[in-house]
Amino acid sequence: MSSCKPTPGFVHSTETFGLVDGPGVRFIVFLQGCPMRCRYCHNPDTWAVHTGKTYEADELLTKALRYRTYWKEAGGITVSGGEPMMQVDFVCTLLKAAKAEGVNTAMDTSGIVFTRNEPAFSKTREMLSYVDLVLLDLKHIDDEAHKELTGHSNAAVLDFARYLSEIGKPVWIRHVLVPGVNDDDESLTKLDEFIASLSNVQRVEVLPYHTLGIAKWEKLGIPYTLEGVKPPNAESIARANELLHTERYDGYLK
Repeated sequence: MSSCKPTPGFVHSTETFGLVDGPGVRFIVFLQGCPMRCRYCHNPDTWAVHTGKTYEADELLTKALRYRTYWKEAGGITVSGGEPMMQVDFVCTLLKAAKAEGVNTAMDTSGIVFTRNEPAFSKTREMLSYVDLVLLDLKHIDDEAHKELTGHSNAAVLDFARYLSEIGKPVWIRHVLVPGVNDDDESLTKLDEFIASLSNVQRVEVLPYHTLGIAKWEKLGIPYTLEGVKPPNAESIARANELLHTERYDGYLK
């Protein structure tokens, strides 16, 4: 018996030809709602819950499947956010239907709402059974620094990473590199040690911080606290890749 209940989803937007959120060409679903307030978030307009366009799972899947000819062998559907696990029932229903159609599925998440407590744990476990690949954002390995960066502890995030390792779910780790925030050698070395303790990591990606979302903060009237921080230079990015040993990982469906 399914733990997930069919329910409408609140969708911020979709992208029909995504190339960076999983292998191949992807149909990306950006869902509304996120509990974190990351200081560098480029989509603060996804924070609010119960806004955006409402879809039934089968309606959204029908829309996605129109682009299936572009996906070929490696591509498929990626559910992103916001934080998709805030809408676990909808994501579960959507990806279950997608897998029934033979579609490759991925989920881009911070893992911040993960818990091993019921009934949420059973819902998450079922949802993950329909996910081929998890794109997991590890924002800072230090708990206090994570709180300062996102407004939340990283305890749930790290536990989610460990759980994904326990069940052998393929994972790509993503780390947004922010100068002066999480690019120091000590933090990157500790993050590398944590990643190395997991058995399921297939790729580690260093994503350079950028300022493309500042206009959205200004439009929403939210103070941008990283004003003046510039994107990392090539040397800093290379150092992060070195300390995170990104060359260790073979990738997934390249």
